[in-house]
Amino acid sequence: MHISHNRQSQIALPPVAIFGCGNTLLGDDGFGPEVIERLARLGLPPTIRLVDAGTAIRDYLFDYLLAPALRPMLLIVVDADPGHGAEIGLLRRCVPDALPAGKIHDFSLHQFPTVNLLRELAAQTGIEVVLFLVGIDPPAALCAPGLSPLVRAAVDQACAQIAELVAPFATSEATAL
Repeated sequence: MHISHNRQSQIALPPVAIFGCGNTLLGDDGFGPEVIERLARLGLPPTIRLVDAGTAIRDYLFDYLLAPALRPMLLIVVDADPGHGAEIGLLRRCVPDALPAGKIHDFSLHQFPTVNLLRELAAQTGIEVVLFLVGIDPPAALCAPGLSPLVRAAVDQACAQIAELVAPFATSEATAL
């Protein structure tokens, strides 16, 4: 996705970008990619961009900060929440301002995009940023690949809520650069 000035005029950008964050090899941390995989099977229109960002969402977010022509109108981030006292398997929808600010360590097994970066993106660009977070138990997430039953149950719930949220964009045209 990184900026390519030579091809910008040929790219049609969807007004909605949905990023699934997480590492599928670390159990429940793979919640975001699982939601993206399930949404892809729903056959959403090309006005909705689905990205399994793994642990590399920061690259995309920096592109959005630096290149206005690349920005979607709505950015949805789906991830596991290893903190904030969330109940395991409990899905919550929030905005970056609802989360405590903090710097992520330079080395961490869970690379959630920094809340500060998401806040700045919303404030400086006008992009609507919505987070869908599911509570996980970090030590349990390190056990094995695959989601636990509680977190797996939240996948359908997340997909239903996201589909409802993006419905107004399902018939919109992608914006051409």
